[in-house]
This record gives sequence, structure tokens and C-alpha cells, in this order.
Amino acid sequence: MLKLLVSSVRRSKLPYIYQMKLYFTILVSLLLMHLKTSAQMVIDLYSTIPDAKPCNEKETYSSEGGFGRINRVTHPTLQVFLPKVPNKAASAVIVCPGGGYSVLAIDHEGIDVAKAFNAMGIAAFVLKYRIPDSSCMTHREIVPLTDGQQAIKMVRENAAKWKIDPKKIGIMGFSAGGHFASTAATHFNEEAISNPKHTSLRPDFAVLIYPVISFRDSITHHGSKENLIGKNPSPELVHRFSNEEQVTSQTPTSFLVHAADDDVVPVANSISFAEALVKNKVPVELHIYPKGGHGFGMHNKTTKDEWMERLKNWLGMNDFLQ
Repeated sequence: MLKLLVSSVRRSKLPYIYQMKLYFTILVSLLLMHLKTSAQMVIDLYSTIPDAKPCNEKETYSSEGGFGRINRVTHPTLQVFLPKVPNKAASAVIVCPGGGYSVLAIDHEGIDVAKAFNAMGIAAFVLKYRIPDSSCMTHREIVPLTDGQQAIKMVRENAAKWKIDPKKIGIMGFSAGGHFASTAATHFNEEAISNPKHTSLRPDFAVLIYPVISFRDSITHHGSKENLIGKNPSPELVHRFSNEEQVTSQTPTSFLVHAADDDVVPVANSISFAEALVKNKVPVELHIYPKGGHGFGMHNKTTKDEWMERLKNWLGMNDFLQ
């Protein structure tokens, strides 16, 4: 297109200075068109945020160690990433970054992942969920349940608009985002939001990457546990949000990745969830790498194997990839 426009200007009989002005106008117009088409839509998760109370927290973005992080989130949003070629049979994934329920690793566990899904032809929605904070919300422990269910509801109810299959909507989470996602995958019958249309809140599949699953002291990530349910939670609350203990035969099929040498979130979290799925006859695929530590995002630098390729194969095998 650019070559055609330039050629047309050259063939014109306009003075040189006017040709230069036309070139400039064309370039600016094309740049604006590119920005418009590549820009992603960000939408509020709620018109009125539930369990919110006035607070002085101000959301900030920082970059530490080369990783972008959002701090003090009290206003949840969905950032929409749609494939270049729409397909009504396309799947969708809601991506939940990690960060110990204290920050959100929004780039390498969020936006970068969404773009990779778009390259597969899958719609992706990066969920900027609320950071649990008793000074800003009345019941911080139900933030994963409410924000996760609201995201699933919003994507499913707008499936036709975004040209996705409402029966192929999954949820994905990294680290504490894995706890967030596994909460949505195991507590979907426990409605925590207004749902007048009785939209299904069950994700059709779950992708959990070095996830926090359990709040049992022996294997949990203590920071995530404390940030969500406090320093001295009741045994009932620990059981409720130890998601390996909430698996049933209705829990969606799942794909898990972990490193055996993860010294932040023990690999026992993924193993316990996979064992619970097997016990309940729910299909599961689990990949454990000998090394990689924690927080490697899409690329475990200790191996040439790319788990995103494994995930792509799994999505195709389960009819979530066109």
C-alpha cells in the first residue's frame, strides 16, 4: 500500500515541496492507522466494584530486574487482545499474572503471554485483578473469587462480540496468579458476584504455571497465603482456599508446568493438584522441569524445550486450538 501511494505521488506533477508534504501526510496517516489497529482495549471489570471501601492507595507501575510490575491495584480491568484474523470458533484465555498477591507481573506473565496466544489464533484477556488489601476492601479473601468470576462472566457474555466460542474459555495463572486461576477453576459453583443471566462461571480449561495451589503450611508460599487470608487464618479458611482440596469431577481439564528446584513455590503444589485431578478422573497434563527456579515466564532458560509449544499441542489435542 505504501509503495502504491508513493508511486502515485511521484507520478503527480506537483512541485517538489508539495510532494514532500504529501509523503509526510501519508506516513503520519499510516502510523496512526497502525497505532489504532495495534492498540488494545482496556475495559473496567465492574461498573461498581464490590466490597470496595475508600482508601488512599494509588496504582503505580515499576520495572525491577527487567520485569514490569503493577503495584496497589484497587481498580480491576481486562485488557483485550484479539487475533488479527477473527474466528467465531476461536478459544479465549483469561491471563492472571503472578506477584504473591502483592504486585502483578503484568508484562512477562501477562501482556507478553497474551500476544503469544494471539499468534496461535486465540483471544486473550489480561486480568489486572485487585491486590488483597483490608484497608481498601471489606473481604480481601474473596478477591480471587469475585474478580475471577466476573472476568469469566464478562468474556462469556461478550463472546459473540469478540468472535470467540463461549464454550472454549479458559483461565491461566502464574505463581499467585495460579492460585487465583485455580480458585476460579474449583469454586465456580460458589457464586460471589451478581449473575442475573445465570451465565456459567466455570472455565472450560485451566493453565497453571508454577502455581500456588495450597495454603497448607508444609507446601504453601507463605507470602501469598498471608496477603490473601492473613497471618492467623482459621482452619476453615485454609481448607477453603487450599484448592487441591476443592477439586471435584467437575473441575476443568488442566495443564500445569513447574520446576523441581523452585524454592519459592514448591513443586508439591502442582503435584498435589494433579493428583487430585487424577483421583477425580479429570484429564491433566503436568510438566516438571528439573531446573528453572521460579518466575521464568514463557521461557525456562535451563532447557531448550519450550513449554508453550507443549501447551499448544495440548490445546490442539483438546480441541481448543483451530
